[in-house]
Amino acid sequence: QVQLVESGGGLVQPGGSLRLSCAASGSTGGVGVMGWYRQDAGDQRDLIAYITATGSRNYADSVKGRFTITRDNAKKTVSLQMNSLKPDDTAVYYCHLRVYGVDYWGKGTLVTVSS
Repeated sequence: QVQLVESGGGLVQPGGSLRLSCAASGSTGGVGVMGWYRQDAGDQRDLIAYITATGSRNYADSVKGRFTITRDNAKKTVSLQMNSLKPDDTAVYYCHLRVYGVDYWGKGTLVTVSS
């Protein structure tokens, strides 16, 4: 059974930085595409960044230039470095893995950007 566990959320002031990490455990059967979504109260869950097995990255326009996604295939981890954080970045952030058409989700970690 595959599990994704996020860490690194918390409270940060506007303009600050946070680093989220996600570790996958269990047999995934492959490397797959890993990414991060976020969901604010009452809103849909939005994709903000993903990275393929070969390292190709894609970002939502709202975070481009501020967030950086990286992964370590050997350790089955994905990280999200978030800089220049804004109050609008406040949300629950979810780690996601898609491998062979199967989606796996973490339970989420809360990021609050506030002074």
